[in-house]
Amino acid sequence: MIRLNVFIRTTESNRDELVTTARELTAASLRDEGCVAYDLYESATRRDVLLICETWQDEASLAAHARQPHYTVLVPRLRELGEMKTEKFVF
Repeated sequence: MIRLNVFIRTTESNRDELVTTARELTAASLRDEGCVAYDLYESATRRDVLLICETWQDEASLAAHARQPHYTVLVPRLRELGEMKTEKFVF
């Protein structure tokens, strides 16, 4: 399995749109084959920090996810709205 922790730092002016976009991505990604979990978390102490935590069955599932229309449209928009950093774990 593969776990991605995608940290996103945004501005107050972009926050609402970023959260809406991330929720849309989450809902669509949960329907992707091989998606075990896909969650959006908001920091309890910093309004500018969010986390998308993804778990995938395998590399093939993750690669297929990256080709989906919801990914190719929404992830670039998230990058416009905030600064993203990804951690990847294989277990």
